[in-house]
Formats: sequence, structure tokens, C-alpha cells
Amino acid sequence: MQLLPIFFISLIVFVHPLHISVTEITLDEKENELEIMMRVFTDDLEAAIRSEKNNPDLSLVNPRNTTLDKIAWEYIQTRFKITANGELLNLKYLGHEKDEDVIVFYVQVQPAKKFETISITSSIITELYDDQSNLINVTVGETTRSLRLMRNNPSGKLSFE
Repeated sequence: MQLLPIFFISLIVFVHPLHISVTEITLDEKENELEIMMRVFTDDLEAAIRSEKNNPDLSLVNPRNTTLDKIAWEYIQTRFKITANGELLNLKYLGHEKDEDVIVFYVQVQPAKKFETISITSSIITELYDDQSNLINVTVGETTRSLRLMRNNPSGKLSFE
């Protein structure tokens, strides 16, 4: 009888996968840059890009005619925006690495200076999964603030005053 709740929780997790991305944004004041690291499940990103491009054979694991960097960055840059102190920042894609079932994307904003407010829009994969959560952690100095962005609220603002 004690195993019954564990069984049901396991069944729910197995039947209903977690749809999440995690983005870490850190202001490096010495280098005058924002360092951005975005972790996205490969299968979710692949499904979203397949749907957008209407290409059921597209593979992010083994892209054929174009590189993963090109395919993924085209998708991400239309759905991920950062504004600091009211100014839209220019994102520079640095590359990616695979970490088991996740792709880690590296992005940079340079130059970047200390800001009082930062607004972030992340609608990555929300067009595909209505339960997609895009978690954003922003660190300035010793202070870290977080956002949970979803389909119904794809943008949020943080203050570092």
C-alpha cells in the first residue's frame, strides 16, 4: 500500500515528460559582457523546429544539409530577446555543446554594462507545448534573480537597483 503513491507519481512523470529550458545570464563586469548559457532538451527543440519548418525528417543530432548551429540559432534568435535599461541588446551566438539529452547554447552580449532593469522574452518551444517553462536566472555581482516564462507570460522584467 505504501508503494501505491510512488507508483502513481512515477507513472505521471513517465507518461507526461517535463518541458523545460534553463537559461543562465551572468554580467561579467570585468569583461563588460553578458554571458548566456541556455540548456534545452534536444528532442523538444528538434520537435519545435520540425514543426516550424514542416520537416518531419529534420534531425538536430545528425543534421544533413546544414549545421546544428545554423538551424538552432535561427529558431532561438526569433524567440529569445534581452532588453537592459530599455535598450534591446544584440545577441552574439558563440556555439553549442551536447550534454547527453540536452544541448547547451552559448551566447554573449558585448559590450554590456551594469543595468538597473533587464527584460527577457523567451518563447522557446512554447508554441509546441503549453506546459513549457523557460526558467531564467540572471546574476549581477552577488545577486541572482529568476523568472519563469511560459506560453501565457513569455516576458518578464527584473530589477537590480
